[in-house]
Amino acid sequence: MSRIRVLVVDDAVVVRRLVTRTLTEDAELEVIGVAANGRIALAKVEQHSPDLLTLDVEMPVMDGLETLRRLRETHPDLPVIMFSTLTARGAVATLDALTLGANDYVTKLANVGGVTAAIEALKTELIPKIKALVGARRQKTLTGPSAPARRLAIRPREERPAAPVKAIAIGISTGGPNALAELLPALPGDLPVPVVIVQHMPPLFTHFLAERLNSKSALTVREAEEGAVLEPGYAWIAQGGHHLVLTRAGMEVRLGLSEDPPENSCRPAVDVLFRSAAQAYGAGALGVVMTGMGHDGRAGAEHIREAGGRIVIQDEKSAVVWGMPGAVAEAQLADACFPLDRLAAQITRRVTPPIPALSAGTSLVASD
Repeated sequence: MSRIRVLVVDDAVVVRRLVTRTLTEDAELEVIGVAANGRIALAKVEQHSPDLLTLDVEMPVMDGLETLRRLRETHPDLPVIMFSTLTARGAVATLDALTLGANDYVTKLANVGGVTAAIEALKTELIPKIKALVGARRQKTLTGPSAPARRLAIRPREERPAAPVKAIAIGISTGGPNALAELLPALPGDLPVPVVIVQHMPPLFTHFLAERLNSKSALTVREAEEGAVLEPGYAWIAQGGHHLVLTRAGMEVRLGLSEDPPENSCRPAVDVLFRSAAQAYGAGALGVVMTGMGHDGRAGAEHIREAGGRIVIQDEKSAVVWGMPGAVAEAQLADACFPLDRLAAQITRRVTPPIPALSAGTSLVASD
């Protein structure tokens, strides 16, 4: 397969050179050009037809957000990775960029220390994201929108009624903020169970993400707080830099924040949340694995299944990257798979099953 063609857009000469040098050392990548501002970048997109852009936010002449806004008018599907800063301003700008159609982001090089650390960060964070996003786009181009859905292997389980759902645990990564912005507002405010979410994001970012989702949702969306009691009508998002752990104490389940080592190179990690959800809720846990790179959530999904709970995944066509839900599917841990625009309805149906209609002379009995 041809090399991935990348356009590097940043006003800092040092950054452009460092990113170019690091990317070109990978045999699967090719830097086909650089640009110091958005106006130049838009012209080079037309000239060179890159497979992906890396895009800085703060640039002269035309900044990253305006560049992205204009790019999406002509190239709605061209993958874009933003460079963001670990500041409140950087977090807000990054979420704005994701709303405008950026696919993902990486930490700006100034935030990771010296040159050696910056190169290592590019190799471990940026390069895998480039390959995953372009690979997903190429796969969707090959299959086409009318291609049949991939056949999924569903692990047979014993015939028995599903236990009532007591909590919903969601794991999500690349493409997550926009997917959550579609999913959570579609859930009813009177949802009778709590929702807990791991979105792979650094500190500060999760706080602003929760605020944005709360403004759009009937549910009350908050960043997770140590010791908070899980209650219906609330959705809690794990704090960046902390694992989210559920602990039962009698009839209550409380949130806990942990700085234990990362799992799957992630903290927060979906596997940690799912394991604790299985322990706290047993067969009452409903795990939902959505768009994201890697396989975080696969091992945790097995814990939920072993406890008698259920696993629902987002389908390949609607996922920005099908790594996480795909890993669950390939391990035969998924009970069901749905596109993003049907997930909220399917989750709600599982939490609040319909009451069968009664005819005269009948009594209400439990349904399977």
